[in-house]
Amino acid sequence: MSIWAHTLVKNEERYIWFSVTSVINWVDRILLWDTGSTDDTLKIVRELKNKYPEKIDFNEVGEIDINEFTVVRNEMLKKTKSDWFMIVDGDEVWWDESISEIIKVINSQGNNLDSIVTRNFNVVGDIFHHQEEKAGMYEIDGVKGYINIRAVNRRIPGISFKRPHGQQGIFDEKGILIQDRDKRRRIFLKKPAYLHFTNMLRSSSFDKDKKVPKRKIKFKYELGMPFPSDFYYPEVFFKAKPKIMSSLWVKMSEKYFTIATLERPLKYVKRSLPIFKKSGY
Repeated sequence: MSIWAHTLVKNEERYIWFSVTSVINWVDRILLWDTGSTDDTLKIVRELKNKYPEKIDFNEVGEIDINEFTVVRNEMLKKTKSDWFMIVDGDEVWWDESISEIIKVINSQGNNLDSIVTRNFNVVGDIFHHQEEKAGMYEIDGVKGYINIRAVNRRIPGISFKRPHGQQGIFDEKGILIQDRDKRRRIFLKKPAYLHFTNMLRSSSFDKDKKVPKRKIKFKYELGMPFPSDFYYPEVFFKAKPKIMSSLWVKMSEKYFTIATLERPLKYVKRSLPIFKKSGY
């Protein structure tokens, strides 16, 4: 079965190369659309396009607001000709084993499934730390944590994106969210599939990060939990990359550590109170 990836970006220069190259050899095509980047994202995307000219559909959409995000997502969906599609954001870096497992599941069970749920490590502070699992607020089929639906059967009748950016969901023709459809047509991958850098600085500066809708509130000061010394990072981190990209192997600054330490007690209290334990998709 065929599968295309959707990657909608703006000011993602730190991770976009790794995100795209971590999945590109496993999918048939990537729709890589930019929504007004002002950092080096476009330079990196052009290098990706030159490296994979037959696999990347590059489109400069231009500046859009939170409502137009949904419009663009639906335009990408209309252009997609595959049996399945994946959402691969510019801050998600996959393991080979994970993306290959998704492909195997789709090829063997794709006609009988609606979606595939993936787990992830949510990176905070620096590449050496991640949030504890109980900090994850998403819930699907009674399972909570850092989970997401990242692969969807494009042949679900009436499939479309609805709601503004930040509340966006994928719905069927009856207005039912994909994660609320028959759970027998959904499968969960057991291992974390990717590293998620959503709470990290993703552009070259805070000012450029803040130009992206919702990005300002995503950055977190948090100590997190250290990955074990023998932790196996995604393979793409050890492959060639453009010279314009800065190193990811940098520890959190003393300033960051101090602020995160001061905020730690409040975060612990908030996560312990039921009012802050919300579900999502």
